[in-house]
Amino acid sequence: MRFADAMRLPAALLLAIILSGAPPAQARDSLGIFDGWGAFRDPSTPRCYAIAQPTVRRGQDPRGFASVGTWPRQRLRGQMHFRLSRPHQPKATVTLNVGERRFTLVAGQVDAWAPDARADAAIVAAMRSASSMSIQTVAADGRAFADSYALRGAATAIDAAALGCARIG
Repeated sequence: MRFADAMRLPAALLLAIILSGAPPAQARDSLGIFDGWGAFRDPSTPRCYAIAQPTVRRGQDPRGFASVGTWPRQRLRGQMHFRLSRPHQPKATVTLNVGERRFTLVAGQVDAWAPDARADAAIVAAMRSASSMSIQTVAADGRAFADSYALRGAATAIDAAALGCARIG
């Protein structure tokens, strides 16, 4: 493990614990940290997921995340979930750009998903060949914003998460 990976490990574990809503005593199993992406397994659910925070610019709040989840008992694999860094206007379109591909997402107040399993698969495939992705929409205050993600390590984290749940069922 490189020093930079080791330095990200505590933050990635903390992020996984916070996102799960679980107390620290019920921490998830780390499957690995791959550049800016982490892979985790929650054997109690069971589920596995790759997750990353958006790249942060000065003055930006890093509360958002992007994840690709696997729920073996529900036979769900490669399911996209995004937490926006801020609430968006209810009627505003939420658009995901992955490399040259563009996807319209289904969104709640601060969460967004692909509209169906086919779109999930297309997004994951696009992530494997792109270097970055971003989600654009209009915030509740009327200003446009984007959450951007570096994709280096994403494919490896997605694969590690899928393998982490391969024998659960």
